Amino acid sequence: MALRIACDLDGTLADMEAALQREAERLFGPGVSLRGVKIPAVEESAGIEDPAGDPARVQSAPATVTNGERAGLTSKQMRRLWRHALRVEDFWHTLSETEPGSVARLAALASKHRWDVLFLTQRPGSAGRTAQLQSQRWLEAHGFGLPSVYVMTGSRGRVADALALDVVIDDRLENCLDVVTDSRARAILVWRDTRAALPANAARLGIELVFSMTEALTLLEKTTRTDKPAGIVDRLRAAIGL
Repeated sequence: MALRIACDLDGTLADMEAALQREAERLFGPGVSLRGVKIPAVEESAGIEDPAGDPARVQSAPATVTNGERAGLTSKQMRRLWRHALRVEDFWHTLSETEPGSVARLAALASKHRWDVLFLTQRPGSAGRTAQLQSQRWLEAHGFGLPSVYVMTGSRGRVADALALDVVIDDRLENCLDVVTDSRARAILVWRDTRAALPANAARLGIELVFSMTEALTLLEKTTRTDKPAGIVDRLRAAIGL
């Protein structure tokens, strides 16, 4: 039976951090940096109203540079950044791949091994096309034809359980915890932080840890080969003890 795989988009396949860095520099100036900063999920930031009014009409304060180092963002600036980004026409289509070629490789392996692949995202709507359509066109542009994209809310584990998924690939620990808690699916965590920040309890909780999408795909292909149904010759050999 073909593997039923769900794959996250932002941080896993799509480089949302680089896109937000680009928009942060447009909004706050070149002195700002998101490198090393934990970016809150868009649903945690984008829907909060700014008491200052319409961000498009507000003059944003430039980022402060100290001792030549680029500054991070305050929580208020991060909320403003999200609102600004979601006003960009087809923002979700402007992202680059986190690992160039990974989408096309996933498509090729899915075709080779007859995987059923679903892409999960919690992207809110931006200016332009719907988040689902932008995501579909982005995947097609990077080599995955006719992608199935589900714009979801809530627990990914419950989605995995409802759809009887075998594997969920994600770059957020909390999403992987949802998967192992609420479903029977395997959770593969693509860890993009430093090795020093590795979650020590991930393996104990049953989460499989990799450091790139390339490594995740290699793991899935190895699993597929291991689980491949035996052919008639293999079954005859097993029956006679060979």
